[in-house]
Amino acid sequence: MIETLDALREAVLQEAIGGLTASPKTLSPWLFYDERGSQLFEQITALPEYYLTRVERSILAAHADDVFLDAGAEVTIAELGAGTAAKTGLLLQAATRFQDEVLYQPIDVSPTALEEAATTITANIPGVSVRPRVANYITEQFALERPEQCRILALYIGSSIGNFTPSEATAILRNLRARLQPGDSLLLGTDMAPGKHKPVATLLAAYDDAAGVTAAFNKNILARLNRELDAGFDLDAFAHRARWNASESRIEMHLESLVPQTVLLAGKRLHFAQDETIHTENSYKFTDAAVAKLLASANFELAHTWHDANQYFSVTVARAV
Repeated sequence: MIETLDALREAVLQEAIGGLTASPKTLSPWLFYDERGSQLFEQITALPEYYLTRVERSILAAHADDVFLDAGAEVTIAELGAGTAAKTGLLLQAATRFQDEVLYQPIDVSPTALEEAATTITANIPGVSVRPRVANYITEQFALERPEQCRILALYIGSSIGNFTPSEATAILRNLRARLQPGDSLLLGTDMAPGKHKPVATLLAAYDDAAGVTAAFNKNILARLNRELDAGFDLDAFAHRARWNASESRIEMHLESLVPQTVLLAGKRLHFAQDETIHTENSYKFTDAAVAKLLASANFELAHTWHDANQYFSVTVARAV
């Protein structure tokens, strides 16, 4: 355990030094998800402005049985970035209607979130056994267990894929595909680009809520560096900013320095000009064509796509080929 914590601290340090000495300054979004960050994100998913969770849940509730009717065999369910697996219960409950025993393999960087997921699922969904794996699926290797006679259904929901550039997203899906066999499946949730029934203002509100929870989530990345690396960030000297980048089809989150300042981090002096930002997150928004192209680039074949009535969100099932 100590070695694991030391390795995590080193990964945080290297990411922070690399990103904050670059120009422009950046921090990778995986740094959000320490224990406090995971708690804040769970709060975000319940906010009135954050439509993504509600809409995706409604699609899953309507089509969960269809996912397993189409599987053609018993499955084990593996989930990337599972968190507390709040929406996953809908799929696990559906799976138990088609098979007596279901192995669920959640993968996440947060041990606390995984522990909560395992406790909740075990208590509420008989027939499901949970084998969590603490790992950063982006930077670390991970294994998937395959019970006899089972196919793997991999979940990557919540539009988490949108946090990565197109090339990074392709690499993540190819890494997953390397752990699958032909006939295994991927269920992918993606947030859709603005359109006739989805104004840009709706997108921006989802990432800059009135209660300031998303701002606290964004600033927690600096608080984490203070806690784990003894950095000297003054959180009040930075402001949360959410921007729509139409040319890249993405929401961007930044932390803007409100004053000229110097911050000490691991013996390095980091200089910030007034109005300079740290780019902390992208959230790419998709079209159906973009989803199909992404899946094909990682050797998946699109099987089914479901949307909500307003085309805010899509849930896609794809086959490993």
